[in-house]
Amino acid sequence: MGLPPSRIDANQYVNLGEHIDVCQYVWMETIATVVACCPPLSQAPLAAQDAEDVAAALKVLADPARLRLLSLIQAQPDGEACVCHLIEPLGLTQPTVSHHLKVLVQAGLLEREQRGRWAYFRVVPEPLAALRNLLA
Repeated sequence: MGLPPSRIDANQYVNLGEHIDVCQYVWMETIATVVACCPPLSQAPLAAQDAEDVAAALKVLADPARLRLLSLIQAQPDGEACVCHLIEPLGLTQPTVSHHLKVLVQAGLLEREQRGRWAYFRVVPEPLAALRNLLA
C-alpha cells in the first residue's frame, strides 16, 4: 500500500540522515510523560533506557531558538504570544519559527490555539515543573 505522497520514507534514501535530522520527524513523547516515570536524579540512578529517553526529551530544549521562544512567550503580560510577534525578535524566517513552535507543541511544552488566521501559543507549566523535579 505504501505511504501517502506527503510523507517521506527515510528508507528510500540511503544517506537521508546525513542531511536531515530524521529523529525530529518521528513521533516524540511529551517531556512530561518521559520525565514522570523517573525519580529525581538525586534519589536514584537512572536506568540506561530512562537516561536515553530523558536525553532525547532534553534535546527539544537544547536549541537556542526554542529556549528563546519559551522565554519570549512566558515574558508576555498575558503569557501567550501570536506567531506573528515571534518572528522579528528571533530574527528567523516564519517557516523556521513555525517548525520550532511545532516541535515545542509536540513535546508538550506549548499549547497552540488558532484564532482566525493567526496561531497563539502558551507555555504549559507542568512539563517544566516535571523537568525541575527530575533535575532537583
